[in-house]
Amino acid sequence: MKETMKEIFKSSVISIGMAMAIFCIVGITFDLKFGGNFSLDNYQFTKMVIGCVIVGLGFGIPSIVYNNERLPMPIKVLIHMGIGCVIYTITAYNVGWLGNTSSALHSIVIVLIQLAVAFIIWVFFMLFYRNEAKRMNDKLQAMKK
Repeated sequence: MKETMKEIFKSSVISIGMAMAIFCIVGITFDLKFGGNFSLDNYQFTKMVIGCVIVGLGFGIPSIVYNNERLPMPIKVLIHMGIGCVIYTITAYNVGWLGNTSSALHSIVIVLIQLAVAFIIWVFFMLFYRNEAKRMNDKLQAMKK
């Protein structure tokens, strides 16, 4: 149980850090786009930072599912990304990340782009851990010889 809590904490910290980094990069981009006249009012910045923490937890905590050996990988991905993407979409809507769009199509495009970013990040992590497992297996095989 203690090890599980450590894993949840570690993945949550990593996910929150990534959410904050992406938030800062997007904020800088908007600031540059608007020539330094990018402003938020009514505690909008605070709401967005809290939203980043919620999104980080929404993707970080469910990643514990990958420790379950009995579930097939597609189910693990569905659980992890399903929970994370639902939490992200709800949070994005509530804190204003979807923007003031006048059409439903524009909102859908924004959501699809943001979800694509989430899946791209997931692919990079999957490739990293797959490569790490391969290196460990190669070292174990070398030690047997």
